[in-house]
Amino acid sequence: MLPASLSSLHSTNVRTSPYLSPLSSSSSLPSPSPSLSLAPSFSHLHHRRLVSFNTVRGNNPLATKAERRGLSVTCASTCEPLKVMISGAPASGKGTQCELIVQKFGLVHISTGDLLRAEVSAGSEIGNKAKEFMNAGQLVPDEIVTAMVTARLSHEDAKTKGWLLDGYPRSFAQAQSLENLKIRPDVYVVLDVPDEILIDRCVGRRLDPETGKIYHLTNFPPETEEIKARLVTRPDDTEEKVKSRLEIYKQNAKAILSTYSNITKKIDGNRPKEMVFADIESLLSQAKREKMKKTTAVKPVHERKSRSNQVSSSQDNWKGIPTRLNNIPHSREIRNYFYDDVLQATQRAVNDGRTRLKVEINIPELNPEMDVYRIGTLMELVRVIALSFADDGKRVKVCVQGSMGEGALAGMPLQLAGTRKILEFMDWGDYGAKGTFVEIGSIGANEVDEQDDMFILVAPQNAVGNCIIDDMKAMTDAAGTRPVILINPRLKDLPGSSGIMQTMGRDKRLEYAASFENCYFFRLLYYAGTQYPIMGALRMTYPNGYELYKRVDVPSGGEKYVILSTFTEKPSSDDINDAFLGKPRNREKKASGFWGFLSSVF
Repeated sequence: MLPASLSSLHSTNVRTSPYLSPLSSSSSLPSPSPSLSLAPSFSHLHHRRLVSFNTVRGNNPLATKAERRGLSVTCASTCEPLKVMISGAPASGKGTQCELIVQKFGLVHISTGDLLRAEVSAGSEIGNKAKEFMNAGQLVPDEIVTAMVTARLSHEDAKTKGWLLDGYPRSFAQAQSLENLKIRPDVYVVLDVPDEILIDRCVGRRLDPETGKIYHLTNFPPETEEIKARLVTRPDDTEEKVKSRLEIYKQNAKAILSTYSNITKKIDGNRPKEMVFADIESLLSQAKREKMKKTTAVKPVHERKSRSNQVSSSQDNWKGIPTRLNNIPHSREIRNYFYDDVLQATQRAVNDGRTRLKVEINIPELNPEMDVYRIGTLMELVRVIALSFADDGKRVKVCVQGSMGEGALAGMPLQLAGTRKILEFMDWGDYGAKGTFVEIGSIGANEVDEQDDMFILVAPQNAVGNCIIDDMKAMTDAAGTRPVILINPRLKDLPGSSGIMQTMGRDKRLEYAASFENCYFFRLLYYAGTQYPIMGALRMTYPNGYELYKRVDVPSGGEKYVILSTFTEKPSSDDINDAFLGKPRNREKKASGFWGFLSSVF
């Protein structure tokens, strides 16, 4: 999905009337807009119900941009919920994995054993019928069990949150009954554990009759001798009965395999529970992403060229980095190149287990020192990163620095003013990612929730009299090992006022700021005292080193960027000067003249 452009947003004056005109692409604007007009899309106005619009053309001021462009629009707060079945032999660890799945994905856990006990206890009509068979020592008929299961699946929580069906169906007839009722899971998970391991797990199990807790003599022994003395073996945990139960399970599993063969996923259950769940989590996250793609909310009448194709063709033409970077506003192709470049580097760093990361990108539209700075371009970059991780099943919290200080010192850094409103009104995807996988918050420890998987901090910065680092440190401490990504931070130490910035001490503040490692760095290099022409660029994408490019004019009147040198670590201004002058590295002579300007850049 190519997000709607916000690069035309420049001013910090925010109006939130629902009748203002929608956003337009910056590529069609000759100059920065003097004010910001934002309109919530109809998907936000009708957030809780499904709405369909026919194709509309004309100048209706209340029509969405999608409608005026001839798009078929369907608005939904979320995609269809996930539906999962899980199967496993006795002692396969199915119960543990069900708990972990429910905690992670919020599915409604439905177990036929629990349903039977609940119905019998409640004295319902179905429960009384089931009780008659149970009292007679007979199996409860399939039609009764299926009726209980389908009744539970029809409850509102199962329909809205999705469901995890545990240990059912157990026969071909039960599976076919569900198929006839159009009840089918997205994934059928099977925990695969060797027989000898299952038998050992069962035979070694012991029950504490006082607490109901299950122990294992080898794998999970009791805490004290007192507990050990009162443990008993469950009647069905003898080796003979375990083998009999295994044979019954295998027969049932084989009988229903044909029904779910195309969605069956076997998971090696003979590993620590964390490793088993990691595979299940990956599997279910992938299934959820596929469901989201199938429920795309905005589809054009005609096919559009994909963003990935646009970016790749641009990269082929640019052979390194884009040209005409001083042409403002940047074209959509240039913006997409950098969004994609940043995203890939960030994904690689997170996948490698890096947890304290920062992105520093100073193209003209993202350099707050320039008068062409566009907060909309920064918001668009943040959205691309957040939605990509959300597509991977991550719950992302996007955090903006709140007002700082008290009394006369209360305020907010200029370039962040209004950004929270911009984020709230932006289009967060066709499947309603905002509010489900993406949340908007502030910087601080109280914003860290248990369900959050990662955090993106939008341009955190110190201001005279105030220091954001205290709030950031509290937040990262609360986040623990979860990734925290800073986008264009400005954490240099500034003068304090009334002791406000002295809570940590300058050395500690600078040490904390330096603890974030670059996963992406891009800076244009100019001649001393100018912003044109561009002399070159410095680029780094994780896990690669720093690349120094020189801008070269070509006879046709165009330009290109030629790689000049590479560095394993961030080069100093002297290193860069020497590379441009063709001098060997590590010379002690200090650069001067036109090249001396770089001494203050880094």
